[in-house]
Amino acid sequence: MPLSEHEQRMLEQMERALYAEDPKFATALEGNGLRTYTRRRVYQAVAGFLVGIALLMAGMVAQQIWVSVVGFLVMLGCAVLAVTGWRKAPKPGERPASGAPQAPRRQARAKRSMMDRIEERWQRRRDEQGGR
Repeated sequence: MPLSEHEQRMLEQMERALYAEDPKFATALEGNGLRTYTRRRVYQAVAGFLVGIALLMAGMVAQQIWVSVVGFLVMLGCAVLAVTGWRKAPKPGERPASGAPQAPRRQARAKRSMMDRIEERWQRRRDEQGGR
């Protein structure tokens, strides 16, 4: 659920106040934890993918199809985790707290203007029907 404009402004004010009061602490919280978490998640997914390959091969050697199917499913799940983790990872030097919301905010403004137009049309139709 996206934040409202008021909540977004309050969050930005709190962030500016934090940077003003303690810039060293603010830069320490900038997103290194998220970057480390996503990197670790990608590494775990790659390791799981390798385990899936091993299961697939073991199932083929032992002529146990169910082991091969499990290995393939593990590979597929780990590949999905690796790709989604890689996409969510912030770029080095990027601040996820203030850098990421800018693009959705632009989209929200565009959606808002579209919603405003739709609401205006709806109001006009209601006024026209009410005036008849």
